Amino acid sequence: MRLKGRTAIITGAGSGIGRATTRLFAAEGASVVAADLSEAVHDTVAGLDKAIAVRMDAGSEPDVEALVATACERFGGLDIFYANAGISGGGDGIFDSSVELWTEVLRVNLIGPALAIKHAGPKIVERGGGAILCTASVAGLRSGAGGPAYSASKAGVINLVQTAAQQLSTSGVRVNAICPGLIETGMTQRAFDYAREAGKQDKLGQLNPLRRAGAPEEIARVALFLASDEASYVNGQSWVVDGGLSTSHPVTRQLFGKTSF
Repeated sequence: MRLKGRTAIITGAGSGIGRATTRLFAAEGASVVAADLSEAVHDTVAGLDKAIAVRMDAGSEPDVEALVATACERFGGLDIFYANAGISGGGDGIFDSSVELWTEVLRVNLIGPALAIKHAGPKIVERGGGAILCTASVAGLRSGAGGPAYSASKAGVINLVQTAAQQLSTSGVRVNAICPGLIETGMTQRAFDYAREAGKQDKLGQLNPLRRAGAPEEIARVALFLASDEASYVNGQSWVVDGGLSTSHPVTRQLFGKTSF
């Protein structure tokens, strides 16, 4: 019961990491507001005590502001915000990616966490402190693990938590990020399904030293630690949970010269 008596908001809770974290936080005693753009978020909270589902857009300021207000009104305050929602956006390379794609990826993946900090931070301060978590990615550490827009947005999240930790100095609010590697989530489901259908599931995660993909529950356990008092001296950090993939990032592609200008 490491989160007993605390209220947490988790975005991107309709599947994958967000769903696993919602269920783990609830099991550890938290009152949870699970948020997602998808109707599937209602399935996430089914059977959970002190958990509600909210449909919202994580990159919309009115939606984020209303989400924080809902948590405070329903459960009396806010202690934890996990800004987990994100999109891949697709796009093969810088030269093939549209401004519209960049704008949408940055809106959800980077502006979304910034809005979470902006609106949740003061409410958590009112409770005497707590934790804000953001999902970044190994793609934000260096090239070779994601498309350009996605990678840039996640690099922004890594810097965002450092900046926010400084700006929340003396408030009692810790701000940290998690950098997952290859995890089976709604975002990666097509790749996992394709590999299984082709009988190549053993190839998933083969580039990391553990030679396997990760499970959402493995990220949720790290989120639980960072949200709890056990991580009371962890602040402004980006925790990599990738089976060792980022020790080398062995795959990259050179697209210049193969693209029509």
